[in-house]
Amino acid sequence: MRAVQFNEYGPPSVLYVAEVEAPHAGPGRIRVAVRASGISPGETLIRSGAMRDMVPTALPYRTGFDAAGVVDEVGEGVTGVEIGDEVFGMADPAERGANAEYAVLAAWAPKPAAWTWEEAGGAAGGVETSTRVLDRLAVGAGQTLLVQGAAGGVGTIAVQMAVARGATVIGTASERNHGFLRSLGAEPATYGAGLAGRVRALAPGGVDAVFDCAGGALPDLVAIAGDPARVVTIAPDLTAASHGVHLSHGAPVDETGTALGVGADPLAVHGLPIAVALAREGRLRVPVAAAFPLAEAAAAHELSESRHARGKIVLVG
Repeated sequence: MRAVQFNEYGPPSVLYVAEVEAPHAGPGRIRVAVRASGISPGETLIRSGAMRDMVPTALPYRTGFDAAGVVDEVGEGVTGVEIGDEVFGMADPAERGANAEYAVLAAWAPKPAAWTWEEAGGAAGGVETSTRVLDRLAVGAGQTLLVQGAAGGVGTIAVQMAVARGATVIGTASERNHGFLRSLGAEPATYGAGLAGRVRALAPGGVDAVFDCAGGALPDLVAIAGDPARVVTIAPDLTAASHGVHLSHGAPVDETGTALGVGADPLAVHGLPIAVALAREGRLRVPVAAAFPLAEAAAAHELSESRHARGKIVLVG
């Protein structure tokens, strides 16, 4: 089968499509014929080598964490899903490899009929990350949440899932994306200098929590929240600890439920069925910034690194 991988750290050009042996569904896993799969900012950093100390990788490395497709293998012990079912989900973080013609999923849910394959292919990572962080911040009804970088692949989903919890959401983005954020249910604010004042005008009573999807502004975000414990970042900012801010990255768990990985949080896979329910109610969509064929994975990574993509970037075919 064809799969996207790299043999060395470097720029997007190190990515290539290789002919590799197809994986198979082991116990507790399913395999899908992939219709679409996601590109994440975190994985572009893995490819560049920027996260080699935090996320060590064996080379060659097959890329891709989330995917959607048609089930064609069901592993031992798996129930509730059959060959031919349409699903979306995520690979084991230790294995990845979803940017391929076939992928093994460790967690999945039925593909909502309202979502296209492109939307479903880019959904699982953002849903899991959003659920993980919103749970850690205990975001709920009556609270005010600030999402820094709200127009990106995770931010767009975080806004909608927080609104579904009954929270008031303020989202930062460039001015050209303000109307888009309003359509998702957020009050928009421009990021950059003076952010605290703009947030104060929108939320005179202050904010209860901050979800940082963008990075680069932790001192300001801590000041806005009033307490570093009320800020969680998913941006790979190695200064987070010095600001007292938790940097959340997901990992599989052992038999006791403990996350495997330094500083990692357990994957919030319980968010997948929540997302399905919201999608069926018309309350969760997955904005897709662009879709590229597998052979253009490098171009997809370049777009992700530009930080100008509104929504999720996916690979198809």
